[in-house]
Amino acid sequence: MRQSTKLRKLIAGDDIIVAPGCYDGLSARLIESAGFNAAYVSGGATARSTGIPDMGLISLSEIASRLAQIVDAIEIPIIADMDTGYGNALNARAAVKAFERAGVAGFHVEDQTFPKRCGHYDDKSIVSEVEFCQKIRAIRDASEDDDTVIIARTDAIAVEGFDAAIDRMHKYMEAGADVAFIEAPTTEAEIEEVARRIPGPKLINMFLGAKTPLMSTSRLAEIGYKIVIIPSDTQRAAIRAMQRVLETIKRDGHSEAMASDMASFKDREAIVNTAAFIDIDKRYAS
Repeated sequence: MRQSTKLRKLIAGDDIIVAPGCYDGLSARLIESAGFNAAYVSGGATARSTGIPDMGLISLSEIASRLAQIVDAIEIPIIADMDTGYGNALNARAAVKAFERAGVAGFHVEDQTFPKRCGHYDDKSIVSEVEFCQKIRAIRDASEDDDTVIIARTDAIAVEGFDAAIDRMHKYMEAGADVAFIEAPTTEAEIEEVARRIPGPKLINMFLGAKTPLMSTSRLAEIGYKIVIIPSDTQRAAIRAMQRVLETIKRDGHSEAMASDMASFKDREAIVNTAAFIDIDKRYAS
């Protein structure tokens, strides 16, 4: 079964989809081994993994290459971040082809101007709703997999206000999007209002320290959300853990004092499935 079909089945199912963020094959494997049924590839986390901020500085080819690595590493479907489509409608057509070749199950594309900013940064700007509707149509026409899940994201709350964001999303869904994603509602009342006023499947972005208040997945499911992405909490936890072990190594010359907080050598090799690769190597050895 194609990954896109798997995601479609999850969306059609009864349960809410919780997709923690990953940015490489290792973090994706950890999400899968923890029992989640989908993972989210954060464009911001991917950018930060190269040492730069989330400001649209990673090229389409770099993103597509990373996506292919992640898809190859796991069996659960991937929801990817397509940013703005990397330019105009022509660029977006190229992007959907690259994303589908990489094997993603679905992706969101946003109405910010290019280059974009993180959805929870200030001073964002957005394109006209007409331009973005045309981009969605271009993406839909360019898609070669009927099951690819196209998620429309609007950043209009911070630019034009809440009601304008709702109005834009209605138009985006009419243009061909499968799932609605209104970025950065700032109160629980706004979160609930989005769920009430937008029909069909809805995605919400939930992470610690965001402009959007945290709500439980059970409450989000109750009011009508279908997908929850948690883009960067895994990476932020990894940053803090690496800082701690580096401080320990600098102080002691080794990491023994942090042994209980580190994966063992055996556990690390299990996560990347070393034994299976050794078996394959032996099978084809001359």
